[in-house]
Amino acid sequence: MSARSITFRLTALSTALAFVLTGCVPSSSEHDASPDPSNAAEATQTDDPELQEYYSQQVEWTKCASIIECAEIEVPLSYDAPQDQSITLSLNRRSVEGAQGNLLINPGGPGGSGLDMVTGSVQTMLSNDLQRAYNIIGFDPRGVGQSTPVTCQTDEETDEGRQENLKAWEPADRDELEAGVEDYAQDCAQNTGDLLGHVDTVSAAKDMDIIRAVLGDTQLDYLGYSYGTFLGATYADLFPSKVGRFVLDGAMDPTATAQQLTLAQAEGFEGEIDAWLQSCLESVNCPFAGTLDEAKTQLQDFFAEIEEQPLTSSDGRTVPIIDFINGFILPLYDDVNWPYLTDAMASAMQGDVDQILYFSDLAADRQDDGSYASNSTAAFTAINCLDRPMDASEASMEADAQELLAASPTIGKYLAYGDITCDKWSYDATGQPETLDAAGSNDILVVGTTGDPATPYAWSQSLAEQLESATLLTYEGHGHTAYGRSNQCITDAVDGYLIDGEVPQTDTVC
Repeated sequence: MSARSITFRLTALSTALAFVLTGCVPSSSEHDASPDPSNAAEATQTDDPELQEYYSQQVEWTKCASIIECAEIEVPLSYDAPQDQSITLSLNRRSVEGAQGNLLINPGGPGGSGLDMVTGSVQTMLSNDLQRAYNIIGFDPRGVGQSTPVTCQTDEETDEGRQENLKAWEPADRDELEAGVEDYAQDCAQNTGDLLGHVDTVSAAKDMDIIRAVLGDTQLDYLGYSYGTFLGATYADLFPSKVGRFVLDGAMDPTATAQQLTLAQAEGFEGEIDAWLQSCLESVNCPFAGTLDEAKTQLQDFFAEIEEQPLTSSDGRTVPIIDFINGFILPLYDDVNWPYLTDAMASAMQGDVDQILYFSDLAADRQDDGSYASNSTAAFTAINCLDRPMDASEASMEADAQELLAASPTIGKYLAYGDITCDKWSYDATGQPETLDAAGSNDILVVGTTGDPATPYAWSQSLAEQLESATLLTYEGHGHTAYGRSNQCITDAVDGYLIDGEVPQTDTVC
């Protein structure tokens, strides 16, 4: 039996419906933005002699697209035994003449590809001023994409798993679901090998310091979204003296347990569902009617119908409730996409599920030919299972399920029982919830959105309070993250910090 993780990818990358994925094909370089030799010697020094060969390696950039260069570097598989085995990280960059430095970016996930962000969305997400100021550096973290990857199942097995109509909240399905998840975990362990135990965020943050060194930078400038804020905060806590200008947009709370993260997201998405439904009721093509409460009841009743009788797409695929909810959730990441969700739900309630499946495929990186452009779902599971312990005891999961249903009557039950996945995992968690204060770092800019469903605003407030030197910038609005999708006030504040080093005034609200 094949099965995919039942954990929803809610702490996901910032989403654009027209996101473009482009592969790198090496060719000769036409532009070399080499580091300043006067800084290179200092940049490549490390206190750990066993890591020196990694810190001092030479990076060779080759042209791989019209304005993109690509490179590969080596990092240790295990930082406890760095001489034993290495793995590969893939990097790319958009260079500009006269750049003031390098800006490393991460789109989130975990499992999001920085390479894809550089090739596909940098030009729309980053301001022209920021693009002119920096060489934009993308990377796929360990286990992700074109770096040494987590590998679990074939595309065909992934498709099969997505079409299984197993409901974790129903005891009759749980044994079969657990067996499928165990098979999935065994496939991941067999196909990935020892890497599966070393894709934790702490190791990825240590990789970032090697990236800083090979770029020739004494300090790292960084822009991280969503999970990328946790990665960035982890780096800052490990290497506070190496922190340059850091923007953490749509923050995760490092002190939260896995259960607390899911509960907060359930509450966040329930609020966004209310906001979307209200906007839907004010439109001309809304499939719901009456008051907000009546519309929500109609939506919940429709989901219950899908649970019992999944719809079938025009290409013959079954769309069970879990895959349907994945597709339903995606447009809620950005309020500019709410009209698309209204259209998709209007069609689905008439029996046409193609638009919802399109969103679900987009979230899973499935392409029209049936192939999957990335391993984002597998990497998401592997990284999360290492980063936080989870309690898969029956009593704990039942209690969590009740809390989720109370917090989110519309989708809460579909988010329950995710701990089963990591309980079957081949490696125990190495991380735990903890405060990250990055004591001694430069000032870090944390950006939070008041109506962010995936990384609720309270998480940004919490992270800004934990960090010893941090400023919170607030966007009042809906959607996941702020920079690149909100307003000019946010753009000016973030650009002023990254380009000119001007920290916004405390408690700035845009």
